[in-house]
Amino acid sequence: MAIKSLEMAGGESVYCFNEGQLKVAYDLVKNNPESAARLKPMLEKLEKEYSRNEQAALAFVIIDKLLRQDTE
Repeated sequence: MAIKSLEMAGGESVYCFNEGQLKVAYDLVKNNPESAARLKPMLEKLEKEYSRNEQAALAFVIIDKLLRQDTE
C-alpha cells in the first residue's frame, strides 16, 4: 500500500527563525570542524534516503521536541 503524500507547506506559522539563527546552523553544518564532521554526513543521508515530506516531518518534530525540553 502506497503512503499518501502529505503537503508540508502552508498553514499557520508556528515557529519563527531569524537570519542569525539560520547562519549559526549553517556554520555548524558546514564550517565547524567537530559539528560538521557529524552533521554533514547525516544531512546528506537524509537528503538522499528520505522524501521531502519525511525530511520536513523530522525537522518539525525535532524542533518541537527541542522547544518542549525548555518548558519541562
